[in-house]
Amino acid sequence: MIATTDPIADMLTRIRNGIASSKTVVRLPHSNVKEAVARLLKDSNFIDDVIVEDAPVGKTLQLTIRDPESVAHITEIVRLSKPGRRSYVRAREIPVVKRGRGLVIVSTSKGMMSGGQARKEHIGGELICKVY
Repeated sequence: MIATTDPIADMLTRIRNGIASSKTVVRLPHSNVKEAVARLLKDSNFIDDVIVEDAPVGKTLQLTIRDPESVAHITEIVRLSKPGRRSYVRAREIPVVKRGRGLVIVSTSKGMMSGGQARKEHIGGELICKVY
């Protein structure tokens, strides 16, 4: 297994590559942070399903991007905060993506949440990614 310096960026790249190659399912190594991001994407209807599988070593995260008959719901998925340059915002500075049709994922002191939830609870944090 290859160790990456930015596992969330690796996850987003795997999703982008899966969409570009018309895959329905993407598998990646499990972590609690990746699972939280995937659950937020599922709750916002950007991916269809999130399954945590037991692997011979550790766990695997299986993301169902789309149904075999349909197109993917994700047009664009971009990492906002990078290891070399972290991006932190206050609650009132959380960006709105595509006039509310997109999603911003924020890592807060209360866990991962969407930008709308963080704004509602008046909590800032680190911008993880934006999805449209």
